[in-house]
Amino acid sequence: MIVPKPFDKFRDNPRPPLLGFATLMRKSLAGESLAAISSALIERAARDPGDASAMLDLATVLQLTFQSELGLAAQAHALEVQQLYHLGQPAGYAGIRLLAIAAPGDFMANIPLDCLLEGSDVSLDVLYVSPSLALPGSLPDHDVVIVTIGEPDRNAATLRQVATLLERTSRPVLNRPERSLLLGRDSTCALLAGAPGISMPLTARADPAALHRVASEAADVGSVLPGGAFPMIVRPVGSHAGRALAKVDDPAGLAAYLGESIASEYYVSRFVDYRGADGFFRKYRIVLVDGVPYACHMGVSEHWMIHYLNAGMAESAGKRAEEARFMATFEADFATRHRHAFAEINRRMGLDYIGIDCAELPTGELLIFEVDTGMIVHGMDPVDIYPYKQPTMNKVFRAFRELLAKATETFRADHPPEQSTTRRVDGWRPAMPEIGHPSLVPTIDATPPIG
Repeated sequence: MIVPKPFDKFRDNPRPPLLGFATLMRKSLAGESLAAISSALIERAARDPGDASAMLDLATVLQLTFQSELGLAAQAHALEVQQLYHLGQPAGYAGIRLLAIAAPGDFMANIPLDCLLEGSDVSLDVLYVSPSLALPGSLPDHDVVIVTIGEPDRNAATLRQVATLLERTSRPVLNRPERSLLLGRDSTCALLAGAPGISMPLTARADPAALHRVASEAADVGSVLPGGAFPMIVRPVGSHAGRALAKVDDPAGLAAYLGESIASEYYVSRFVDYRGADGFFRKYRIVLVDGVPYACHMGVSEHWMIHYLNAGMAESAGKRAEEARFMATFEADFATRHRHAFAEINRRMGLDYIGIDCAELPTGELLIFEVDTGMIVHGMDPVDIYPYKQPTMNKVFRAFRELLAKATETFRADHPPEQSTTRRVDGWRPAMPEIGHPSLVPTIDATPPIG
């Protein structure tokens, strides 16, 4: 039986530290074999069942190589052993001690903090919380807390649990869980309804039975989407990155979609043709950091469903030149043109850090596809292909560091230095994982995604 250590002994752990997503991604891009890394992690975990960091890193490798089910199973094993993990600077050398509250899940379940904090002086402790895991009796020492959890369709119960957990800190909290609960596609649409300069088509939830009635023409589109009509967008609730996302043009198309998709609930919305005069679609990823917009990428494609990886940006010098211009002129052009829209999103959503996937309509409005905190934001694109990106991404990283510093400094100015947030942990659940279980032996032969 493995008994997790109290937080005050956490950093005395002699085992190798957690590598994390950013480090593993960089190792892969540098040519290191993920298969070899995976084998070494499996060997570590089999040799020492208490080596939760090995199992959590293995979970990351598995997800990077498109083995999500195995990756989530490995993650669950790791979290049964240990819920708190350390990344970044040792606490004694850190400029800021950041405590992140995270949820189990894939890469889009949480803010990708280790990507935002690469090379910084921030000491990062990540505490995983979920209804299936016992809440710790206290929080480790910290200067500021950030709730990294998004995806309220999957994590609503966890976010409500986090709200209770945060009663145990007197330190500043960024991205309050009660605001993150509003990040569902339908609730975001309701929050942004009527906002000047913003277009976000009505998004509604529909169960399969209601959609089947529309597909069989026993009911019209308006029965599931008020004021709606074909073509429309359909996707399972909780899906991201284009998974099971489709544009259906008529009842027959909807019937075909439902014949291939199994979900308990779907989002439906009106399709908006946002192509430019040249026939190309353009999608932008923006982050708001303390209310200020920053460019992260721009995808240009002939197809309406754009993801940076499938937009052919690496293969097209012309597309990259357009993205470079977008980034170089972002503050003076795009951000200025949509300043009122960004300010309204910031005001209505009420989050300190948030990502936005959007487009620009011919009418000048900002077309919002999604607002969430878990969008992947990184500075790992190869500089020989994307020489313009690193300076732009460094602005994002500096802004995020400044957000943490602002919260920390404001608290220190208002509170005496002897105040501490460290309390002893009691009653943290022990676990008995089967870390060497053969079902967790992966097959790794894929190129990891990045985008």
